[in-house]
Amino acid sequence: MKLKSTLLVSFICLATAAMAQDSLTIRKIYDEALVNGKSYENLHYLCKNIGARLSGSANAQKAVEWGKKVMESYGFDHVFLQEVMVPHWVRGAKEEAFIIDGSNKIKVPVAALGMSVSTPADGLTAEVIEVHSLKQLDTLGEAAIKGKIVFFNRPFDPRFIETMIAYGTAGDQRFMGPSAAAKYGAVGVIVRSLTESLDNFPHTGATLYNPKGNNIPAAAISTLGANQLSALLKQKGAGIKFFFKQSSHHLPDTLSYNVVGELTGTENPNKFITVGGHLDSWDLAEGAHDDGTGVTGALEAVRILKTLGYKPKNTIRVVFFMNEENGDKGGLKYAELAANNKEQHIAAIETDFGGFTPRGFGFTGLTNAQLKNLAAWKNLFEPYGSEKLVAGGGGSDIGPLKEKAPGVILIGFLPDSQRYFDVHHTPNDVFENVNKRELELGSASMASLIYLIDQHGFN
Repeated sequence: MKLKSTLLVSFICLATAAMAQDSLTIRKIYDEALVNGKSYENLHYLCKNIGARLSGSANAQKAVEWGKKVMESYGFDHVFLQEVMVPHWVRGAKEEAFIIDGSNKIKVPVAALGMSVSTPADGLTAEVIEVHSLKQLDTLGEAAIKGKIVFFNRPFDPRFIETMIAYGTAGDQRFMGPSAAAKYGAVGVIVRSLTESLDNFPHTGATLYNPKGNNIPAAAISTLGANQLSALLKQKGAGIKFFFKQSSHHLPDTLSYNVVGELTGTENPNKFITVGGHLDSWDLAEGAHDDGTGVTGALEAVRILKTLGYKPKNTIRVVFFMNEENGDKGGLKYAELAANNKEQHIAAIETDFGGFTPRGFGFTGLTNAQLKNLAAWKNLFEPYGSEKLVAGGGGSDIGPLKEKAPGVILIGFLPDSQRYFDVHHTPNDVFENVNKRELELGSASMASLIYLIDQHGFN
């Protein structure tokens, strides 16, 4: 009995000592981020010196070159590019749109949906029919829809505390709406911007055409414009028409790259902890929150560990993925190469919800017992406000690893979500709308999680 008591006391002492060391290291991580952080100045360069970075564009290539150069300047052990073919879609001239009420023309802001085809050169005019779901198309049928512009007008559900859930429940009208409407003979589609904000900034984003279907032009309309159009339709019924003109088009696929930097593991060099975001952005602004904060925050997390002299047990990777916005080619290529190279991925962290105040992380792939074991980590994160460690997380760039790297734990960085869709995919997604301290806190939280995973795994 005495021996068992002695062993228990020894175990508690060792665990307490380890917890104290973890707490001290995390404090150093936050101090480095908040006093000597580089994420904000890197974001400024990416936004102001390069700007919008749609896949296949000249700016996307500039961003690749910048990413490789800055990783090398930090002295990472290995920096390299992964070739990936990406789509090259071009918006063309600024879009025009009017609500037509008899002889009255009311100008409204629109933006072509990513990957949309163009309207005829002179624009497209047709009567409008308003719907609130894809299922409603099936109810109306071809007789009601053929020859018309379908107006998808389902707003965000404000009851969701996490706005990403509202985005998910409203997003099908943008992703699949144009293809669904085309089946019933629609000639065009207008989609209410995916945001709860009421303003005159249309939110772009990708739409997915059916390869065997009829591709019709599709655009997002601002929420104020959508409300105005809906009110007129309710007031006057049939007879309200809509005009829009856009010149978006596709060019041949283009060679681009994922940018990868590594700190090589001292014990397990072929086991990887990956952290990253997507380097590409939509073309309406600078891609600051989506996803400039993601790539610069992930880069900063690894820089901090390097600067503190941390020697990881496992290889730590920062990845700037290319083409998340309109194809996910970078994430697919990364997973393919991970499988081909027989890499064992312990965990992959994705940051693509903006650079707002960090709240914690979501985990996919942990058992219930492993989730319970995160309680000790919650205590470590609590002084910094990032203690939300919950089931369910990941991202579209790291998602393909689930199949290609069995056993990997997928993790999504969870900043406060309340303001994200004010700027998401809009002309407002600029450097000036990023808070320096929030970005630095996020970088520190990611560096801290990487450290804990590297030291302790998930057991």
